[in-house]
This record gives sequence, C-alpha cells and structure tokens, in this order.
Amino acid sequence: MFPTAIEEKYKDGEIIFKEGSSGDWIYVIESGAVEISKKIGREKVVMVVLKPGEIIGELGFITKTPRTATATAIGDTTVGIIDPIFFEQEFNKLSPGFQAVLASLAIRLKKTTDYACSILKTLYLQK
Repeated sequence: MFPTAIEEKYKDGEIIFKEGSSGDWIYVIESGAVEISKKIGREKVVMVVLKPGEIIGELGFITKTPRTATATAIGDTTVGIIDPIFFEQEFNKLSPGFQAVLASLAIRLKKTTDYACSILKTLYLQK
C-alpha cells in the first residue's frame, strides 16, 4: 500500500493525535482499531471507528491545518506513519489540476466537518 517510515504502538485508550494539534503525519492502521472523535461542548462524540488498512490524519496533512478530530486506539493498535517524502512525491506526480481537485475536496471536507460540529454544538447547548 504505502511505505511507512516508522511504526507506533498504542494501548487501549491511548491518544494517537488530538483535535487541534499539528497535522504533520498521515497514518495507516496496521492492526487494532482507531476511534475518531470530536469534543462537542463537554461531550466526546464518536464519529467513526476505523480498522486495519484505513488511513487517518490525511486531512490535516493535505490542508496544512490543525487536526479536526482526536484519534484514539481501541485495544492494542499499531499504526504506520506514511513516509511524508514518498507521499509528497506521489502527490506531485499528479497533474496540477488533479492536485487542485484533491486539495479542494480536502478543504471542503474540513469545512463540512466544522459545520456539522457547529450544528451538533448548538443542539448540545439547547439541552
């Protein structure tokens, strides 16, 4: 799939990255599972649970923005950090137009996630 620079191992409940942190790395889940969650008010809202072979952290890396969610290990979990040089080289092989499309999709996904969370926060505060 992707060459990984290093592997990291996490125990159940350990945080891989936190919402708002720098998006410097893209990870591939090698074993275990990862919960993606956001803080809405005082509550943690689980958005999705991802399994081996799935990618996390790509949004912050591509958009060069802070992480939009927190990634937490479920059970013993191993993730590989995708070699950023390889990723950049592969991305740069794409035509400028296709690079722009992918960047646009990533930015739109971030905006959509932020908007959905603002609605959830409004609903949460109305309780």
